[in-house]
Amino acid sequence: MQYAEITGWGKCVPPAVLSNDDLATFMDTSDEWIFSRTGIKERRICHCNFSDMAIVAARRALAAADLAPADVDLILLGSLTNDSLCPNTASIIQDAIGAVNAASIDINSACTGFLYGLHIGTSLIRTGAHKNVLVIGGEFISHYMNWAKRDVAVLFGDACGAVVIEGSDQEVGLLASKIGCEADAKYAIQITNLGSAYSRLSDDFRYVDWNFDGQEVFKRAVKSMSLACANVLEQAGLTVDDIDLVVPHQANKRILDSLAKRVGVPQEKVFVNVHKYGNTSAGTIPVALAEAVDEGRVKPGDYILTASFGAGLTWGAGLIRWGDRVKPLQKSDAELPPNDKTALEIIAPHIERYLEHAKTTK
Repeated sequence: MQYAEITGWGKCVPPAVLSNDDLATFMDTSDEWIFSRTGIKERRICHCNFSDMAIVAARRALAAADLAPADVDLILLGSLTNDSLCPNTASIIQDAIGAVNAASIDINSACTGFLYGLHIGTSLIRTGAHKNVLVIGGEFISHYMNWAKRDVAVLFGDACGAVVIEGSDQEVGLLASKIGCEADAKYAIQITNLGSAYSRLSDDFRYVDWNFDGQEVFKRAVKSMSLACANVLEQAGLTVDDIDLVVPHQANKRILDSLAKRVGVPQEKVFVNVHKYGNTSAGTIPVALAEAVDEGRVKPGDYILTASFGAGLTWGAGLIRWGDRVKPLQKSDAELPPNDKTALEIIAPHIERYLEHAKTTK
């Protein structure tokens, strides 16, 4: 049987840090208020294009796998904050890294974008349709924040991660996965005026706004992810005791704690970095996975459980068996363009625009 081993991994987080104290300089909040409710201390703010982050993460993942870009035959990009809708951003990344033989697909399932991509890419390798797939997940979500509203603006940050998956005869990689969607709750997370359904009806669509039903999201997220985790464990014939590490979507520390309790996983087995980056949507799992490997939290042969949920409300879980290698074969010198601004300086024009807009729409 054909499997799809994770042979390369890489991340890209922008250097500019936006702390909770920074947020308190222009909105009614505090470090204590944010941290006690979310577990977030800071997040990163991108100073360039989203594709720049994705290109760096992709090049680092390819170097770790020692795979030439021309050998990649499929690129799957999970994101809702792409550089452009046309051309698709996966094609921008393909051209930049020189993956001349790849097909390139954008996937918009919000926070589940990477997990959906890993599910699709693995399935295509296992059928023999593809051999070497680059799966990327990330967001430039600070660009879509209403900085006049703290309920959503304190949650999110920018980052990107990537993995390379290659065909293997060994029983490794994503061994079981389950994805789905509770569409009856699709508006529990909603960017309310971005897209053709809105822009043709309003002259004000450049001011992005959100609907975010926190209680509904919390309830649905914990339930759907825990059920999906149970499903993939059953598929693989394993129990929670067999799991070495859980790498879940980093949305909110309360959700992570509730998921661990419901699944029955001890807290020490759950990898957490939400305090450093906030919710980077489709970027959370690949960034966390890359960090877990680099920090020595992943050992050869480990079973890794992952789960995510996102707008839609999309959800999913996956059971990964790690291969023999936990060190990159090569290292990339890819870096983001230079930045000399603080996070507050980067978003200052957006803050001013949204605060002024809030005054005129009261």
